Amino acid sequence: MIESLLERKIEKRPDKVKLQGRILFLTEDSELIRKQLAGEDLPWDTKNPAANPKLRDDISTDEITPAHYCFYFDETLGEIPYLGLKCGDVTPIGRGDVKRGGFVCAVSGKRRGKGSSREQSPYAEMCAGIRVVIAENIERIYKQNCQNLGLLTSTNFSLIDRIRAGEEIALSEFTAGEDEITRQVIEYGGLFPFNVARMQGRVFLPPIQHKSEFLGMAGGVRRYRTEPMTLAEKIFARHMINEQGEVGMPSVKPGDTGFARADLRFSHEYVTPMAAIFFERYVGPDAKVNDASSIIFFRDHLTFLDEVISEEKKKLGLLDLATQLKLKQQNFAAKQGIKLHGELKDRKGSEGICHSIVLESYALPGQLNIGSDSHTPHVGAIGCVAFGIGTTDVFNSWITQDVRVKVPESVKIVIRGHKHANVTAKDFILKILSLDYVRSGKALAKVMEYAGEAIEALSVDERATMTNMAAEIGGFTGIVAPDEKAVDFLVERRKMDRQKAEAMIEGLYSDKDAQYAHAIELNAAEITPMVATPGDPGNGKYVRDLNTPVPVEIAYGGTCTAGKNEDMDMYAAVLADALKQGKRIAGSVKFYIQFGSQETREYCMRLGYLEVFQKAGAIVIEPSCGACINAGPGVSTRPDQIVISAQNRNFPGRSGPGQMYLASPYTVAASAVAGYIVEYEPSADRELVRA
Repeated sequence: MIESLLERKIEKRPDKVKLQGRILFLTEDSELIRKQLAGEDLPWDTKNPAANPKLRDDISTDEITPAHYCFYFDETLGEIPYLGLKCGDVTPIGRGDVKRGGFVCAVSGKRRGKGSSREQSPYAEMCAGIRVVIAENIERIYKQNCQNLGLLTSTNFSLIDRIRAGEEIALSEFTAGEDEITRQVIEYGGLFPFNVARMQGRVFLPPIQHKSEFLGMAGGVRRYRTEPMTLAEKIFARHMINEQGEVGMPSVKPGDTGFARADLRFSHEYVTPMAAIFFERYVGPDAKVNDASSIIFFRDHLTFLDEVISEEKKKLGLLDLATQLKLKQQNFAAKQGIKLHGELKDRKGSEGICHSIVLESYALPGQLNIGSDSHTPHVGAIGCVAFGIGTTDVFNSWITQDVRVKVPESVKIVIRGHKHANVTAKDFILKILSLDYVRSGKALAKVMEYAGEAIEALSVDERATMTNMAAEIGGFTGIVAPDEKAVDFLVERRKMDRQKAEAMIEGLYSDKDAQYAHAIELNAAEITPMVATPGDPGNGKYVRDLNTPVPVEIAYGGTCTAGKNEDMDMYAAVLADALKQGKRIAGSVKFYIQFGSQETREYCMRLGYLEVFQKAGAIVIEPSCGACINAGPGVSTRPDQIVISAQNRNFPGRSGPGQMYLASPYTVAASAVAGYIVEYEPSADRELVRA
């Protein structure tokens, strides 16, 4: 494999770019979009921005490429871009419209590309003819996916006039402000050609400068005195590859760029097939991945798709395509000797959601893990750096066992005091998501480090809700310093030797004088149960501030975020209370409870929760991602349908056409019983929160 790549001819792209075509302005006004699709070019005044129509902010990858269409992993995706884009209640862009329109550039507002890490989104744009995307700011994973594929990105709106004039634009306009490695990735036209040039010794990897003093060896490990570092920086330092190709260096600081060795690489059936095709096409059909033992595949996203996919989509062949995704992953895993956590043999369902299983069985404190999903930070709950990557990063990591990184800044989020009994980690994160600092995009691509008494009091399961939803913040990752609770988790859930677990967490904390980009302080006592109103996880408000009762038809408890053991404790607590009071789930509501893993299902069986769920009238589902990605029971079917869900996202169309409110497991279950959105009021005679 290496020999063939060493002989591969690789060329840089030209140093000037000529973008011939039209510009598509993704505005809030659906009629203006329709006019552009019909052939009318929209006037745009780059010198007086206030005079221009309002651009759509927060365009998610769900809107660029709705989940069902990601079953395609070839150039058919060029017919798909922006099919889910909403302007109010209207979706103005139809299949093939962008490709037919001759557009070379797409322009939008803040936080372009938020949400899922699906590389199908920029790939679809490229296949439709888009060569550059311009936005006020761009989410990290989406931007990196664009760069990896060769799609140009910019936040410079003055380029609009130059593109329209048909000018040649220096490639340096698109590399300005980027780190040295990203600049070269753009110049080589993508990550794979860059990595081949890297193997051939043709690229420049900037050395990481650090101030340190060698203190000697201890237990076979070099010890240094360095500048103060955050927890995430310490973990990056352990994994960065130095100029000699060795793993580990004394220190790093925000802005340092390089490649980091990954302890664990995982992907699921939405991404593995496309990555496998790239691997076989660009590396070779018989090539072997680098260290198959540290790669894991999951069949977890589409297990229940056949139960909810529409007849219209079946006629388009999308269900058959989804089956091909499964088979391609299965065959590639067998060929490469890669562990696949797949479907159950004796009943419908999967072994578990990737994030759930990685936390339960694989991730360790101090590791650096990468996964093909934006919620990979889930495992930061036990003190490791874990982050989502796109398809090209996945397949390149199979070659090199490392991943390109720019050491991010950290934001310290301290939640002090003690929470109310009916408040959970989900309420904390919905509060954080509602803050101006997050909503304005200032937290993008930063590490969210959670601390304070209220965080320390949370179990590992609850901390995972916080780290998981760093993805909704747009953060690089989320992390909690590992402590005795992390040790207990490893001992009780993994049967690990306590001394070994305690040794793992040694030194995994932020230094006293570590530098942060920003600090957020909250008082747990001031936070009451919250919901995020439909459209965005950042639309947080207190349940008690809802002006009128909000009746619900569907309640959903599950996904990686809310399908863990402690989430099940919460659903069971609410439903047990209801049964004691002679109540069941409201007749107007369907309440779905879905396990995150088989381990969690077995936990519920041991504690008798399945009987409680059944008596109360809940519908219990085997593990899978399901409703969260519009691929399982619990999705809405009508625009007027109101859903309350414990999942992590409520972007338009993500889980059906209905109106979705996000909330904690307590609030979801209590609302299922009441028939409308309410706070849970625990019984006074029973301790609510498990020790």
